[in-house]
Amino acid sequence: MMSQTILALDASTEALSIALLHNDQEYHFFDVCPQQHAQRILDEVDGVLKQAGCDISDVDVIGYCQGPGSFTGVRISVSVAQGLAFSANIPVVGVSSLAMMAQQAIEQGAERVVAAIDARMGEVYLGAYEALDGLAQLGGEQQVLKPEDVTNPFADAVAVGTGWKTYPELLTSVNGLEDMTTVTLPDSRYMLKHVAKSVELGQTTSAANAQPVYVRDTVTWKKLPGRE
Repeated sequence: MMSQTILALDASTEALSIALLHNDQEYHFFDVCPQQHAQRILDEVDGVLKQAGCDISDVDVIGYCQGPGSFTGVRISVSVAQGLAFSANIPVVGVSSLAMMAQQAIEQGAERVVAAIDARMGEVYLGAYEALDGLAQLGGEQQVLKPEDVTNPFADAVAVGTGWKTYPELLTSVNGLEDMTTVTLPDSRYMLKHVAKSVELGQTTSAANAQPVYVRDTVTWKKLPGRE
């Protein structure tokens, strides 16, 4: 079986990242560039494709970050993936930003990971993951929580993501956590294995069905002062 050509992109946080797996080689772009994602993402996708000597028509599947993260950034990830997939008539796979950070930690030797992204408004997005056959597997559901409600479902785990940097006291107040916040932001290269696994399991979808996952629901919005 020939290897798949996978394009992965993420604009869900301050970081913009593009990754490409082509002929079993990885090509990669990563930059922390707040507010520049919409202007830069298509040029950077084109740059990574050119680096690999291929075209969008050579891509078999597109992975995109479906959130959680910045509402605007998540929408950029979804809409650009949809546009590229429509143009080339190829399927897509959505991957969580939290799973991407957990995957990076697992590839650095972690077995259990609690990933947190600063959700603003005094909350964090949180997901707990375990390594299963080398892949980050979500335990339970992704959540949006007040810092005082954050717990560690494992006896021991590493902590990754901006949520722990925003609320550093959690690293000591939540039991069983080891600081691994050198893994700060999601990076699309750690989406590639998840996309490949989804392809293997037949769990791709059409561009029309690409959906964001915001995690924060309307109930949370209604609790905010000054909002109806």
